[in-house]
Amino acid sequence: MSNTPFSMVPLPEARSTKPRTTGLTMMMDWGLAFRRAEDYMEMLEPYVDLVKIVVGTARLYPENYLIRKLDLYKSNNVMPFLGGQFSEYVFATQGWSGMEPFFQEAKRIGFDALEISDNCVPLNDEERARMIKTAIGCGLEVHGEVGSKVEMQSAAELISQAKVCLDAGCEIVLVEGAELIENGKPHMEMLRALRAELDLTKTLFELTGPWIKGVTQSSVHELKRFLLDEFGPDINM
Repeated sequence: MSNTPFSMVPLPEARSTKPRTTGLTMMMDWGLAFRRAEDYMEMLEPYVDLVKIVVGTARLYPENYLIRKLDLYKSNNVMPFLGGQFSEYVFATQGWSGMEPFFQEAKRIGFDALEISDNCVPLNDEERARMIKTAIGCGLEVHGEVGSKVEMQSAAELISQAKVCLDAGCEIVLVEGAELIENGKPHMEMLRALRAELDLTKTLFELTGPWIKGVTQSSVHELKRFLLDEFGPDINM
């Protein structure tokens, strides 16, 4: 960055700057008002690459308001994308017949990317690949998410799911943050297994939150510190 104070204090050399393909930072939009999102972008644009419009919040906006907010993010070189639990809900309530219209509507509104996950509605490998390819066929970039909010899976299961996502055409795989905490602490065995097997340039580690039972803000802070210490300043998080 230029024109910043305290320029005599160096930033980590390994930390990439925009436009970047590693060191990606994602923030979550739980329904930010437009002007609050605008304030965030004024300050955070150099640091944020992706914004997840979480769960089904996109259904609650007036259409023009949502379009304005998507345009705001894009104008700041930040990619907004639709969170995967919305797709899960559509699949659970409408089945396969609802998926292509849903993906087409996301594209019409102005989303260029969305997430395919099975946090709460399980997908087998065939269903996961089919859903990813269907979304890509509708002109969307797909971010695959692996892991669950309701049960812990093994590292081998997450690695297998991640490979299915990438083979089906996903640009990046997000690891559900709830899988990365064990008894309120970073799940070190899990994280180190994922590090050994996954392409870290195509993997983004999510931070969990206190909406998961037993997780505190202190737990989230410890996870963040562990990820930076273990993976370095150019981690996708």
